[in-house]
Amino acid sequence: MTVERDVVYAQVGGRSLALDLHRAAAPDAPVTVYVHGGGWRAGSKDDDAARIEGLAARGITVAAVDYRLVPDAVFPDPLHDVKGAVRWLRAHGPSLGLRTDCIAVWGASAGAYLASLLALTAGDAEFEGTVGGNLDRSSAVQAVVHWFGQSDLIASGSRTAVEARLLPFRFEAGLLGVASVGEDEARARRLSLLSRVTPAAPPFLIAHGDRDHVVAPAESMALHDALARAGADVRLLLLGGAGHEDPAFDGPATLAMTAAWLAGALSPG
Repeated sequence: MTVERDVVYAQVGGRSLALDLHRAAAPDAPVTVYVHGGGWRAGSKDDDAARIEGLAARGITVAAVDYRLVPDAVFPDPLHDVKGAVRWLRAHGPSLGLRTDCIAVWGASAGAYLASLLALTAGDAEFEGTVGGNLDRSSAVQAVVHWFGQSDLIASGSRTAVEARLLPFRFEAGLLGVASVGEDEARARRLSLLSRVTPAAPPFLIAHGDRDHVVAPAESMALHDALARAGADVRLLLLGGAGHEDPAFDGPATLAMTAAWLAGALSPG
């Protein structure tokens, strides 16, 4: 495995957006974009190195991307950024020696929401943006790995007074640029993954810990059920005893299963 760091894929508002390319050993390895978590207000492409390298060591090339964060950016800025990264990879795939006809997207926590919304809004002009250019290239992806992320912004953003003290950041409201999701329920509902599911959705692999107290397991279960009802290809892995960002997700068994699923989902055949 080799790593190419700080490859700039876009310039936005005077700053550079970059990605790290973690290449698997095989030159024709499947490619996935990794979108980090952090409540849309923290984190970077440098996070989760062991997780990313673990997948690359199992035959999947991973492009870990940076995107703009709250409060300097609000929706749809982060989504436009990750779509720009996918288009950039498609435009530069041949010169980089990457197989980018089929690309997956993989996200954790808040990154799983962005990754999944990217997948469920392919070709929708409202959500595409122009970040990075390459507008002649598609931002559509052919597979999604969704780890312990939100699917219903109203449900995940609604907390009791006690819960709000224990988890003081209003993550979902911050993404939308409001004080609480209740201020703009119609928009929060429209931007929830559950409202975007159609039979055209790409295959999804969803994983969640059953002891997650930051993003409830019900979020992933609801996404699974919505995709299944629509007739999409979806699998749900519920990790017993695992919490949010639990080390179990980075264990050999989970990474091996994820890599095998991605290899199958992105197979040319």
